[in-house]
Amino acid sequence: MRLLAALALLAWNQLAAALPLETTKLPPGFSIELWARVSNARQMALGANDDKGGVLYVGSRGAGTVHAVRFDGAYRAGKVIRIASSLELPSGLAWRKGALYVAAASRILRYDDIDRRLESPPLPVTVTDSLPRDTHHGWKFVAFGPDGKLHVPVGAPCNICEPGTPYASILRMNADGSGREVFARGIRNSVGFDWHPVDGALWFTDNGRDMLGDDSPPDELNRAPRAGMHFGYPYCHGGEIADPEYGSRRKCAEFEPPAQKLGPHVAGLGLRFYTGTMFPAEYRNQIFIAEHGSWNRSQKIGYRVALVRVKDGKAVSYESFASGWLQGESAWGRPADVLVLPDGSLLVADDHAGAIYRIVYRKP
Repeated sequence: MRLLAALALLAWNQLAAALPLETTKLPPGFSIELWARVSNARQMALGANDDKGGVLYVGSRGAGTVHAVRFDGAYRAGKVIRIASSLELPSGLAWRKGALYVAAASRILRYDDIDRRLESPPLPVTVTDSLPRDTHHGWKFVAFGPDGKLHVPVGAPCNICEPGTPYASILRMNADGSGREVFARGIRNSVGFDWHPVDGALWFTDNGRDMLGDDSPPDELNRAPRAGMHFGYPYCHGGEIADPEYGSRRKCAEFEPPAQKLGPHVAGLGLRFYTGTMFPAEYRNQIFIAEHGSWNRSQKIGYRVALVRVKDGKAVSYESFASGWLQGESAWGRPADVLVLPDGSLLVADDHAGAIYRIVYRKP
């Protein structure tokens, strides 16, 4: 047994060494480690957990799979189990009352009692199969809000166009798929959102249109404290840039400006408010954003975890928290989501390297 454990540790160290985590830059007191290897890791969702451990679920965009990662009471990752495969763009996951909800392009599937059935997963129940079938911006980030409703974005089926409902919106529905309605409009492609822990307002990322140059338009972080708001797409970008094709039809002043302009083409994806207690108090209720990184700039940007500080319902700063996945013009990793574990550490999913990292804080 000791020999097997030693061989397993050696293999793990070799896997970790293959990823140049020493290039990662973090504030003083923070460190990062390889936590698990999961192919094409995108959105993460936490299942049931207690002081003995729990389960983390991980979706994918290109691999078509959903995995579960068991972890122990010390938050060390253990066995990785594939619980679904051959799905279409199963990027988004949400867990509620023992069931795992999987957004697979035009469908939302539900796997009941999944935490206890990882080795022999149940057949999925179809919550809805009436979402658009477009694969352009067809992958999704899903989550249950404080109202108990499942929020589901539907991206624009294009770079720039004037699509009808339900495109370019965030929908919400009951857990069984009924009562579907549009919560917010004018959103080109949101692949990450969370609710402020105090006032309950929805904050979400939105990827700006392409083909307007290296530095225009900015990606956006938006705030929606109520239903019915419009955020400008396709008429206005970044709160003040009229679209060259559609901007003459409506004025930027008609729409909600971004709470924070992000870097142009940084591809902000998953975001979470930090609700833990491990990090210093200054991080409490602040926003971490996984910036997947640009594919369409002459010089790449993004490829990091950004921090947006919030005060009194307003974004007051935008800065780098964890960087180093981009070295020059070569990227060895691409952050796709972040998630706060119950111990206050921060997980980062990387769909390019097929990895999940854990960021911890120890007072210097």
